[in-house]
Amino acid sequence: MGTAALLRAAGVGIGDEVIVPAFGNVEVAEAVRTAGASPVFADIDPMTYCLDRAAVAAAVTPRTAAVVVVHRFGRPAGLGPFLAFGESRGLLVLEHRDAGGVEEASDEEIALRRARAAYLDRKLTGVRTPEGAVGHTYQQYVVRVPGNGRPDRDAFARAIRAKGVECRVPVKTPVHRMPEFLRRVSLPETERAAAETLALPVEASLTKRDMRRMVAACNALGGLLQPAC
Repeated sequence: MGTAALLRAAGVGIGDEVIVPAFGNVEVAEAVRTAGASPVFADIDPMTYCLDRAAVAAAVTPRTAAVVVVHRFGRPAGLGPFLAFGESRGLLVLEHRDAGGVEEASDEEIALRRARAAYLDRKLTGVRTPEGAVGHTYQQYVVRVPGNGRPDRDAFARAIRAKGVECRVPVKTPVHRMPEFLRRVSLPETERAAAETLALPVEASLTKRDMRRMVAACNALGGLLQPAC
């Protein structure tokens, strides 16, 4: 059952608000609207890219009926504290898994991705590697490119692509800045993550040579992109 159907089944609809992240997953906000409710955007934890519980608490109003927690890039969001919070406030808490355009993987494929992620964790310099967690499947291996924001991240991406390394910007535009969901809301961690994050490949088809080339390309550039003083 989809998110919209689950919200409707719980009686969430017109006049209600549902707290969701703005960092990716426009389909979550769309599902809230399909159910007849209004999406309210809360900020993310800068390490996990999942909803920040304090930000969720701050976004609650008398109209809040539910929270949709998104597991991001294959990293579990840590649902327990949200369920406890929802119970204490009488709110429905739903979970959504961010597929990120990646097909369902086998246990062997997940193990290979984890091995590649561990290799990158050890070898990469000049970028901030992702925070690991129990159950992380690394649907995307997302790093932070330090610097002055989007121009630095994009220049970094162009440079490593020129060296044959495939990469992608995981969230180009946060949902709260899309015309159909435009909101004047302060989400500093969401904005920063959208400007700095870059997904590097960790799929099972990569060879050891591919991995070494990726590390060499990134490390040759990463140390040059430092925050402005």
